[in-house]
Amino acid sequence: MKKKKSELLTEVELEFMNELWALGEGTVRDVLQQLPDDRNLAYTSGATILRILEQKGFVTSRKDGKSHVFIPALAKDAYQIRSLNDLSMKLFDGTPASLVARLVNDDALTEESLGQIRALVDRRLKNDSG
Repeated sequence: MKKKKSELLTEVELEFMNELWALGEGTVRDVLQQLPDDRNLAYTSGATILRILEQKGFVTSRKDGKSHVFIPALAKDAYQIRSLNDLSMKLFDGTPASLVARLVNDDALTEESLGQIRALVDRRLKNDSG
């Protein structure tokens, strides 16, 4: 029986994808070099994670000499939307307004951040009605 492709990344997979998104493309060594020094992952562990990401459809690869170059198959913003939709469904009963309400009611949110959020909402409303 085939394993179902996961729509979401594990924490380690997301860590690798963030580095790959920043690089645009890269080998196992390229990605490992971007990780914090204290991460200390073996080459084989990095290769395994990238192969899993490829099996899940998050990256593609091409052969370049003896190396494989990995390329994101999904843009970061597309993954962000997928993740937020999943979070909204699982934790906020599919109500995006509840998710945003929880965010803006966070006391740690600065006045500057609230102003930026307001500007984004205003811009979206203007674009939708204009």
